[in-house]
Amino acid sequence: MSFCGYCLFQALILLVVANGAPVIVGKVLGDRWARPIDNGLNLSDGHRLFGDSKTWRGLFSSVFFTTAMAQLFGIHPLIGVWFGMLSMTGDILASFVKRRVGKVESSRARGLDTVPESLLPLCLLTEPLALNFMDITLIVAGFFLMEEFVSPVLYRLHIRNRPY
Repeated sequence: MSFCGYCLFQALILLVVANGAPVIVGKVLGDRWARPIDNGLNLSDGHRLFGDSKTWRGLFSSVFFTTAMAQLFGIHPLIGVWFGMLSMTGDILASFVKRRVGKVESSRARGLDTVPESLLPLCLLTEPLALNFMDITLIVAGFFLMEEFVSPVLYRLHIRNRPY
């Protein structure tokens, strides 16, 4: 196993872009084009499938900006598309689980809020991103720590609606 610091940096930035783009675009556009992916569907448990914060606009903005960033890094655009899609899939799966255990929309669930959205694209795109198991572990841990320490700062700057 070899260490590629630049590969770690690229993957971490792609994660930040994939998960940050929907937040920034949401701040800029407000409620415009914020159609929920689940279309308001409630399941038999009485909770929404995903919730209002998981929107098509967020999905598309994540894929678009992650693809653009991948291209800036010299990564094939299709890898950027897959990275954004997989990261958002992990995020949506986390929301699905949170709804099933009765957590309200946008509530905090340490680990569940960062691990699926980082682990899914990193594990499935290991080869094109030139990552190994240790790289993935470091990136997931780094992304978790960034979320823990940077989110409160973004909240104070009025970029995020919640300090987590």
